[in-house]
Amino acid sequence: MKELINKDLQEAKEQLERFMDNPDSVQSIEAAANLLIDALKNGKKVISCGNGGSLCDATHFAEELTGRYRGNRGGLPAIAINDPAFLSCTANDFSYSEVFFRYVEGVGMPGDVLLGISTSGKSTNVLAAVNAAHAKGMKVVALTGPANTPLAEMADIAICAPASAYSDRIQEIHGKVIHILIHAIEAGLGFNA
Repeated sequence: MKELINKDLQEAKEQLERFMDNPDSVQSIEAAANLLIDALKNGKKVISCGNGGSLCDATHFAEELTGRYRGNRGGLPAIAINDPAFLSCTANDFSYSEVFFRYVEGVGMPGDVLLGISTSGKSTNVLAAVNAAHAKGMKVVALTGPANTPLAEMADIAICAPASAYSDRIQEIHGKVIHILIHAIEAGLGFNA
């Protein structure tokens, strides 16, 4: 068991080092943070989406902004598309590939930001949400795996984790990026960071 644990920790360390060694990583995170800060300063909101573990990450991002992260402050306007009644209604009446599209179409406004998360970069419902966001005059930040995916190419800013044999290593990078973005947002908005 110790061998398995050490192997997993070593793989996670190597994945993070590969991410940190890519100069695009820090630049993309900084650009995304500035985009999110500007939107929030201008009274806009952030909508986040993803599937499975990526939906959990999207929810975590939104709840840290609406709730709190490191210090007490007012809530920030962020919504994760995670309402089971909405998701099941839309999937049943239309298709699962339209669940995020319909939400962004209905709730998104010009100047808002969509955070789309997909470890594969190929999730059709996340890609549809990107199309809806652009049609609404929104900007799109993507958290994805390798840069040569449809999501990375469609996003205004793509933060790309290195390729991995398994999605959990990509999700671990996404978790770190989410925390960095929230920390940067709080600092950029003048909260104790």
